[in-house]
Amino acid sequence: MKAETKALHTRIDIDGSDPVVTPIFQASAFQSTSPYFYTRNNNPNIAELEEVVRTLESTNFAIATTTGMSAITLVLSLLKHGETLVINKDIYGCSYKLMQQFTERIGVKLIISDLSIEENIDRLEKVDMVLFETPTNPFLKTIPISYVAEKVKANNKNALVVVDNTWASPLFQHPCEIGADISLHSATKYFSGHSDIMGGVILMDDEKLHQKVKDLRFYYGAILAPQSAWLLRRSLQTFGIRMRAHQKTTLVMRDFLETIPEIEKVYYPKLDEKQLNGYATLLFFDLKKDRVKHYPEFAKNLELFDTGTGMACVTSMIAQPYTGSHASMNSEEKESMGLKDSLIRLSFGLEDVEDLKNDLEKGFESLRKF
Repeated sequence: MKAETKALHTRIDIDGSDPVVTPIFQASAFQSTSPYFYTRNNNPNIAELEEVVRTLESTNFAIATTTGMSAITLVLSLLKHGETLVINKDIYGCSYKLMQQFTERIGVKLIISDLSIEENIDRLEKVDMVLFETPTNPFLKTIPISYVAEKVKANNKNALVVVDNTWASPLFQHPCEIGADISLHSATKYFSGHSDIMGGVILMDDEKLHQKVKDLRFYYGAILAPQSAWLLRRSLQTFGIRMRAHQKTTLVMRDFLETIPEIEKVYYPKLDEKQLNGYATLLFFDLKKDRVKHYPEFAKNLELFDTGTGMACVTSMIAQPYTGSHASMNSEEKESMGLKDSLIRLSFGLEDVEDLKNDLEKGFESLRKF
């Protein structure tokens, strides 16, 4: 056998290596006897990540995807022509546009409703899927998962209740334990926590539903890359510590912001022991009308708050949803949501809370000069 051939086929035995952390399986293909066989179907790094997230949220199954948006796309693909999808009116701008275009393309009826109002839930007739965030983005409204599930399934026992659980996180909310069929996450946010990985996760308890979504992931090619799965698994080792620190800072900053005269209103979700038992990182506030036009100067004067599109990570960030997270929506769509340019979003990192307060105070001082 020539040296070139030997070099191609030489392998070492890794089965007995026993590393303390799982290495990256940077392989697209496995032997035909392997349970993975092809990384578009699964991979040890992806399987481990799924097991960790499944355990965190107390579900039977988890499916890792390339991004949070691909997770939503896979779930929407369970819908058929002629069926009905209900979404909440407060929702991430890109999610809204995806659902709008997806339903138009395949002939699904789209209903938009404020599901934070029980009377609107009561009015829902036969629907095939209801999809909402709770807390919502923006405004951080809480939607009662159990109540939605009860009312929707009374009219159609096969209806799917889908909850985007990104902002609550598995630490503070378990949708599938209280009526949801599917819970999903943008793993780019809290799971990553460092603004360096993109990913999504879909969770459920039903085995048949799990297989349907897993098949869709295989055929769509929407599986997470092994290195991204490995990095997310590593980030989740500090998930609980990070979230507890974020939670503590967020409560202090909420109280601080409520004392600022330039702020009209601070948005924080309603907590209870039945559904959402904690919250961390993300707050919204309304600047007073006479200060809105000076927001760019305000943000420019901050040293500790980055102005990028990321959030829910170890560094703090500031954004204007009207021109950022919901920029893909037209002015009429934003108006129907109640979204104005006065709404500002803050995401608190792991900096010292007094440093964050001092930094924001300097920013508000700059507003008082106008």
